[in-house]
Amino acid sequence: MHEILIFKNEKLLRQGLTHRSYVNEHPGEGEHNERLEFLGDAILNFLSGEYLYKKHGEKGEDELTRRRSALVDEKQLAKFAKEVGLDFRMRLGIGAIRDGGYQNPNLLSSTFEAVLGAYYLDNGSDIGKVRAIVEPLFDSVPENIVVSRSNVDSKNRFQEWVQSRGITIPPIYKTIQIGGESHTPEFNSKVFVDGHEEAFGTGNGRNKKDAEKAAAEDALAKLKKQGLL
Repeated sequence: MHEILIFKNEKLLRQGLTHRSYVNEHPGEGEHNERLEFLGDAILNFLSGEYLYKKHGEKGEDELTRRRSALVDEKQLAKFAKEVGLDFRMRLGIGAIRDGGYQNPNLLSSTFEAVLGAYYLDNGSDIGKVRAIVEPLFDSVPENIVVSRSNVDSKNRFQEWVQSRGITIPPIYKTIQIGGESHTPEFNSKVFVDGHEEAFGTGNGRNKKDAEKAAAEDALAKLKKQGLL
């Protein structure tokens, strides 16, 4: 464990590291980490937005939004998880471990979010303590990687197209789990625009973010085919 991530309440840390697949196999071992993941995701979105706002005083909302998506995407959060030593500390079920769970970007990024949520609570909801952890991590990401990733963020590109048509309401993604085991779920997402009943795009992924990204990519591909992009 990274020396900065010291917990006063070890139970909170354990919960942050505990995936649903582990709880399924060890029912008496406490709660899984999905509620903490939700909290950590919200905190990360805020802190990454604040970080970029302070760092890039000259950039507009669209560019900042794209950069934020790149800074906290699954691949990057998985790297952060390894950097702070969470990979082999994750509490996973046997099936998840057998399927390479310790190297799975989805599980790594989710655990990183959950542990940050737990760390926030462990420090009396002091966001400054979490900021001290994540800002050096953000600083470690090369600028060219953030720029190249932000340029290809499909959800933002699709939203920009929608806005260019004079539509002020952002695209709406309806995402549901369609199958898979607890450690390898499958999600389907459909993206809708401006009250249209028919989806503009649809896609599948191993988590909600990937499914929504695939739906946006499908929508962009259809627009290109129709000569609208």
